[in-house]
Amino acid sequence: MTPEDVAAIDLGSNSFHMIVARIANDHVQVLDRLREMVQLAAGLDEKNRLSEESQQRALACLARFGQRLRHIPPAQLRIVGTNTLRQARNSAEFLQRAEEVLGHAVEIISGQEEARLIYLGVAHSVADVPGRRLVVDIGGGSTELIVGEKFQPLHLTSLKMGCVSLSRACFDDGKITETRMREAELRVQLRLEPVREEYVDLGWQAVTGASGSIKAIQEVVAREGWSREGITLEALRRLRTALLDAGQIATVASRWQLEPARAKVFAGGFVVLHGLCEALNVARMEVSEGALREGVIYDLLGRFRHEDVRDRTIVAVIDRYGLDRAQSERVTATALDLLEQVRAGWNLEAEAFAHALEWAARLHEIGMLLAYHQYHKHGAYILQHADLPGFSQSDQTLLAALVQYHRRSFPAEAFSHLPRDVAPSARRLCVLLRLAVALNRARTRLPLPALALRVHQQRMELRFPDRWLDEHPLTRADLEGEARFLRKAGFRLEFG
Repeated sequence: MTPEDVAAIDLGSNSFHMIVARIANDHVQVLDRLREMVQLAAGLDEKNRLSEESQQRALACLARFGQRLRHIPPAQLRIVGTNTLRQARNSAEFLQRAEEVLGHAVEIISGQEEARLIYLGVAHSVADVPGRRLVVDIGGGSTELIVGEKFQPLHLTSLKMGCVSLSRACFDDGKITETRMREAELRVQLRLEPVREEYVDLGWQAVTGASGSIKAIQEVVAREGWSREGITLEALRRLRTALLDAGQIATVASRWQLEPARAKVFAGGFVVLHGLCEALNVARMEVSEGALREGVIYDLLGRFRHEDVRDRTIVAVIDRYGLDRAQSERVTATALDLLEQVRAGWNLEAEAFAHALEWAARLHEIGMLLAYHQYHKHGAYILQHADLPGFSQSDQTLLAALVQYHRRSFPAEAFSHLPRDVAPSARRLCVLLRLAVALNRARTRLPLPALALRVHQQRMELRFPDRWLDEHPLTRADLEGEARFLRKAGFRLEFG
């Protein structure tokens, strides 16, 4: 049954956004929106650490958001962090404080995943067009470019330039001069240079912009009468002249009644948009109300419908790299069978645990793409650093850990790098994966017998039908070796 109320929070580099929606008959009805310009990116120092002041600003905003979310169950809410939290060296410390304030987990997503969700939000918020659409989203610390068709993104890029970062670099003292404008424009051109040609070659029939910067620019050019619908390149050229005539951010704020926080980053956002339109030959752009947070809502809806993009990603990886599908299915079936038997005893009832175990089982041999020797370590590296649509950084970190420790040594501190509330469950999931791999080492098409696994704390008792182990001495030897590895991690495996 589809949950009635869902919510999403986007912890952006410039603004924090929250959307609460009701799902009825597969239709998303927005109930509430909240936005605060926290300007988290402005709190990054030269060592990429978030200042205490910026953290306090953010936490105060989240406390206000949290009041609105108290009735939303965790499974019906997603909170995602973007570029600044990807960059910040002390983001883990901030996330812990944020989760205490909100009472919900926060995910940091990659630039590619951010772009995918933005496209999904925009595609559901504007009228469909025949052919391809280019979507542009200018955030505080990054800018996303996506070419897609209908609801499917085809090409995604996340560029490290945004309205906050560029404004800090070129207009931090509030002055807007020709020299500073050209410096900012050069920075944008340098960021665009590696991708400009491939995007122009892709082509599109419509261009849509999303984000606060683009909406603010649209309001200004409409107020001036430079563009009746959306934003035109000619309107941006006239706006450039007007910004230079103003000369000061304070004058810009006064002339167009911009709120102070928006005025402070307006020039940087303008240079990014103008540079993009000039470089990509965009003559006109429409503006979407939907963006990242709406994309998160629709992605949640897909999960409720059992159309989880993460499942499609796993299948695509298996197909792309030619993994042994039959073996991955054998290991997955055994792992999930063992999980069902110990869910209650090991407190693994949450559906997220079954998903994590299934994905790790299906991809446990991905490291063989590089070499058989220590393939578990190669696999962990691939899964930690690959672009996996639908997966957050925390998803990928857990997946990588399960794959890294699914064979060979299993030290007691194997999962110490995971959050404290996740590590114990991850260790137990990994034990189930290890057993499933050991039991299917023969790679035979013959099914395993009915297995019975009972657990009590760290003690496991695995039972086979009479004489089965006598007839399969290699499996017995594999389990004896596995018992020795598990003993070092504090687990006791008995079988017979």
